[in-house]
Amino acid sequence: MGIIINLDVVMAQRKIGLTDLSKQVDITMANLSILKNNKAKAIRFSTLEALCRALNCQPGDLISFEEEPDSQ
Repeated sequence: MGIIINLDVVMAQRKIGLTDLSKQVDITMANLSILKNNKAKAIRFSTLEALCRALNCQPGDLISFEEEPDSQ
C-alpha cells in the first residue's frame, strides 16, 4: 500500500507513549498499535482529528504517500 502512517515517528518526536496517547484519544491500545505499526486498512476522520489534536500536528504529519514499485 502506498499510504504510510507515520504515527510512530510523530509519537517519538512528541515523546509520548502508546498508553498516554490511548488515554488522551480514547482509542484502545490495540487499535492504536495497529495504526502505529502501519497495519491499518482505514482510519476514520474523527480518529485522525483526535490524534492531530492530542499530538498537536497536521494530518500530513501522520499520513504520507509513497509510490509503490511496479511488481512485474
